[in-house]
Amino acid sequence: MDGNTNIIGIFGNPIEHTASPAMHTAAFEKLKLNYAYIPFLVHRSKISTAIESIRALNIKGVNVTAPFKESVIPYLDNLSIEAKLIGAVNTIKNENGVLTGYNTDGLGFIESLKDLSKKFSPKGKKVVIIGAGGAARALGITLAQKKIKELTIGDLLENKAKNLAQYIKTKLKINAKGMAPNTQQFYNQAEASDLIINATSVGMHPKTGESPLSNISVIHPRQLVCDLIYNPEQTKFLKLAKHLGAKTQNGFGMLLYQGVIAFEIFTGKKAPVSVMRKALLKQII
Repeated sequence: MDGNTNIIGIFGNPIEHTASPAMHTAAFEKLKLNYAYIPFLVHRSKISTAIESIRALNIKGVNVTAPFKESVIPYLDNLSIEAKLIGAVNTIKNENGVLTGYNTDGLGFIESLKDLSKKFSPKGKKVVIIGAGGAARALGITLAQKKIKELTIGDLLENKAKNLAQYIKTKLKINAKGMAPNTQQFYNQAEASDLIINATSVGMHPKTGESPLSNISVIHPRQLVCDLIYNPEQTKFLKLAKHLGAKTQNGFGMLLYQGVIAFEIFTGKKAPVSVMRKALLKQII
């Protein structure tokens, strides 16, 4: 590190377990870029000061993680289309003091699907998302931008699912509906879908013995089934889906590719994906 080093950071609280520095540092080294990636623990009441420090210290960009993805928005100059629609930012780029916020989560998920099926395109597909939280919102909106045919969102808080579906339907003009999960109507939608995504914490410790979908028989070999959880590597949901012949994928790919896209935003260089994958795997195993 020297006086010419470009600083990239990540803002979060807590921040000690972030895997981002390892992934980005490996990429900087591979491409011989004079960049450094630094995690910053930001006090919850100091986010405006932290954002101003990007300008003051000429930090080239930052990733943003919980709990700041929404609260950073009022302090930015511009938002990408995805960030504006999703209402959350995970990447900020500083160009001569002008801060632009991006959301690479949904785009990272879509890119990760190419690892599962090289020819996969969301266009014209029927998609079911279990959960209606922040991840579901990012995925639902980004998939809708990619012209999926139909979106079904299931959440135990039925009104939350309906509100998100209505928002997506209004903003992006696709057929979207929200409902309670584990009902016959939901099972019918799941069975008719091309892609099923678990965007809940069901299957993560301590609920490793649970599946977010009670009637697993609706899954079939023509489907892609994804779980955004990556620890454990194979949730009960994915094991059951795989047993029924579906192609399955955990959340590692989304974690990797949201970082890949952020790296390319920060540097303007094509990311060395295999190097970032190896560094990330080493960090989270």
